[in-house]
Amino acid sequence: MAVAVAAAHAPEHPTTTGLNSRKMLFWAFLGSECMFFGSLIATYLVYRGRDQVGPHPHDTFNIVFTSFSAFVLLMSSLTMVLALAACQRGNVRGTRVWLAATALLGMTFVGGQCYEFSEFFSHGLKLQGNLFGATFYVLTGFHGTHVTVGVIWLWSLFMMAMRGKLGPDRSLDVEIAGLYWHFVDVVWIAIFTLVYLIQ
Repeated sequence: MAVAVAAAHAPEHPTTTGLNSRKMLFWAFLGSECMFFGSLIATYLVYRGRDQVGPHPHDTFNIVFTSFSAFVLLMSSLTMVLALAACQRGNVRGTRVWLAATALLGMTFVGGQCYEFSEFFSHGLKLQGNLFGATFYVLTGFHGTHVTVGVIWLWSLFMMAMRGKLGPDRSLDVEIAGLYWHFVDVVWIAIFTLVYLIQ
């Protein structure tokens, strides 16, 4: 995450490829994040179905509820795009509205995940209970942490917009945050498909 912060505050100079150095640095960070989540997903898949004791996925998952949470997170990608477009056009009010909407949708997702975890725990699914619990909580917990970091980032941008410090000349700040937000959305699509839908 330190790399992400460095990318957000690095000087805006083009690289030899003509691309912005901040954006290049952030793409490199997202590449490392892909490997990180790829290893967590691979670990979950390798150990899936090897439990000797329950509870198992079909005993705990509420696909309808999780589908709603996934829909909320996916819709936040749309509001993130609208926030960037508003910022690039110099629409201060639109920037504020869409950044706040994106952050609130992210908070709704995280709240839903906390509720889901509490329900799973009440049904006996614990981190140390079996392989499924260990790999599931680590994978989805790290994703939830990333979404939470994104929400904090979005509220920081919202406060900048409220102070009039997020005009078209600072649209790259919103674009980089958008890259991060779209990344966590794409990761959730993979997790939702491989963990919840394909059992």
